[in-house]
Amino acid sequence: MPGTNDIDSQRSGAGTGTTGAAHAPASSDDRRIAEVVARELGVRPAQVSAVMRLQDEGCTIPFIARYRKEATGGLDDVALRDLDVRLAYLRALEARKAEVLRAIDEQGALTPELRAKVESAEVMQRVEDLYKPFRKKRATRASKARDAGLGPLAERILAQREDDAALTRAAASFTRPDAGYPTAADALRGAQDIVAEAVAEDADAVAEVRALTRRTGAVEARAVPGDAEAERGYAPYCDFSEGLGRIPGHRVLALNRGEREGHLRVRVRADADAAVERLERRAGRRRGRPSPLLADAVADGYRRLIAPSLEREARAELTERAQADAIAVFARNAEALLLQRPLRGARVIAIDPGYRTGCKVAVIDEYGALLDRATVFPTPPRNDVAGAKRALADLARLHGATVVAIGNGTGGRETEEMVADLIAEEGLDLAYTIVNEAGASVYSASELASQEHPDLDVTTRGALSLGRRLQDPLAELVKIPPQSIGVGQYQHDLDQAALGRALAGVVERAVNAVGVDLNTASASLLGYVAGITPAVARNIVAYRQEHGPFRRRRDLLKVPKLGPKAYQNCAGFLRIRGGDEPLDATGVHPESYGAARAVLARAGLGPDAVAADGAPGIAGRLGDLASLAAELGVGAPTLRDIVSELERPGRDPRDDAPPALLSRAVRSLDDLEPGMELTGTVRNVVDFGAFVDVGVKQDGLVHVSKMAERYVRHPSEVVAVGDVVTVRVESVDRDRGRISLSMAAR
Repeated sequence: MPGTNDIDSQRSGAGTGTTGAAHAPASSDDRRIAEVVARELGVRPAQVSAVMRLQDEGCTIPFIARYRKEATGGLDDVALRDLDVRLAYLRALEARKAEVLRAIDEQGALTPELRAKVESAEVMQRVEDLYKPFRKKRATRASKARDAGLGPLAERILAQREDDAALTRAAASFTRPDAGYPTAADALRGAQDIVAEAVAEDADAVAEVRALTRRTGAVEARAVPGDAEAERGYAPYCDFSEGLGRIPGHRVLALNRGEREGHLRVRVRADADAAVERLERRAGRRRGRPSPLLADAVADGYRRLIAPSLEREARAELTERAQADAIAVFARNAEALLLQRPLRGARVIAIDPGYRTGCKVAVIDEYGALLDRATVFPTPPRNDVAGAKRALADLARLHGATVVAIGNGTGGRETEEMVADLIAEEGLDLAYTIVNEAGASVYSASELASQEHPDLDVTTRGALSLGRRLQDPLAELVKIPPQSIGVGQYQHDLDQAALGRALAGVVERAVNAVGVDLNTASASLLGYVAGITPAVARNIVAYRQEHGPFRRRRDLLKVPKLGPKAYQNCAGFLRIRGGDEPLDATGVHPESYGAARAVLARAGLGPDAVAADGAPGIAGRLGDLASLAAELGVGAPTLRDIVSELERPGRDPRDDAPPALLSRAVRSLDDLEPGMELTGTVRNVVDFGAFVDVGVKQDGLVHVSKMAERYVRHPSEVVAVGDVVTVRVESVDRDRGRISLSMAAR
């Protein structure tokens, strides 16, 4: 095959979908896990096994998704991440089963029946329920009673072969004054404590009551008596009840916040009578109603031990599900935000509005480099509108700026009015747009910003960041903490570690979909490329600064701590434009360079075709791709990807996104009237609707019920962050600053 002497092809297997490493045979646990995951996700076990093997070899999800399609059957990175989550859970489940079986066996209590139950458990909760009776625990009322020798009396209560009068007489022989059971009644109560704990530790009984609670239980909330803030901030939840299976995640998070702030009292209500009745049926060893002694013990076991535990479980499960939903909303929004269309080739005047300290201005060139800076004061208290116009006009003419980016924070409306008037009065070839400045102040005061721009003050860094955010949202937004990025819901209430992992996954997916210029990317951006850690990213930048621009991808192997496996994972996602190897500017992986050259040769083209405008229509010159793939020794999916890259080398998928919306006619709430049709940009998508920027300081809300003529289950089915949409004003509440919008036809 042509090109087999290429160093990268030799190293990595020439795109065949294998890494050339010897594979240990899969264990029985791995085979079982692969079958379970395959069944759950609707894929073949062989696909799951291939992913498990590749991950064990150190391959990252983006690399597997892009360059190992033959092995995985074409699973994309979303499916691979879902698969990865389930694999991690099931592997942890198998490990926990082994640990529990070992612990029970060491106590000499492991029976074949119990082993079978543990081994067949499908969720971690079931394993923990089965292990509960054998777990070391602190002293309880039941353990105290057992230590006093009341176990046999408890067995007699459970056996139900004697009536309560006989048991009461028998209890006289179990009195233990020295242990706290001086009378027969005390002994009976101690024995009932043992029965109650036994009921609470019966895994099958608890599972039945848990299922009943999930099916029929409800979350209830009440305002804390006398709390006026609860009525103002949490009015919908001051007398609230909704079924456990129906309550949406955003309401769960609202309840949690209200409870945490001390305004609400939240509990899970279950049908206690039905639960106790089921436990009684399982506890008694003869037909018919249990004796009062047994019934009281069962009821105590439920109310004192089982119900509180199940309530904690239910609240935790609701919160976990709500957080997962909120993180999913955040991830969708963040990805759409990151993949907004960049504004290429524009010189930008970026303005970070403010009042007392004025508006900070940064002028940046086409590549994001700072050309000039200033401070203008068109806002109160100085209101120097004329001076601000003169300064901005001079900057625009001096530097050839074509776009003004205005932050949407305090002072933004006044600044926008001034810029709009300036453009109209001066006849400048300028357009302006509003940029969401969420997180800009966080970044500008960060250590990272200090390292990047040590000579700039905080506010100028903020203006610079706004301008760069318009030019390349992806490169700039990766520098902002997830809870400050300005999309999603209840970000500050979520598990920050989980939120961070979600952002990392989203950014990694976006970065690898777009590709990264190896010679211009910041360490922040490089750190999200598959296989590159933050430390290695810093090493790449340091190497670049010391040795100059990279000329070939394989020079990455000279970077400290970037070894062959990291190179394999990252190389295909890094671009070198104008380097020594034309294919380095494409998404073709170095392991497939031999095949790519053979494709070009078959089409009568040389490598330089890639460096020009690519090879449009090359597929038509190649004949049957399946036959060619077999001839070249690569998989058909890999060959299709190679051809696609050669046709449009370095294609940026963000070019398909809507462009930034420039210039606005509406400037304030006072300009809005019901019935007006406007064009706006979606800024955030949440469970109950979407917030749309229509050119005033306050975003308007399109409720999910107003998004289309049809039923919409979730707003993300219709819109994404960054979409440009046409909306109709439904109502304007100027006192509360609220705008209700509709996207549905009249």
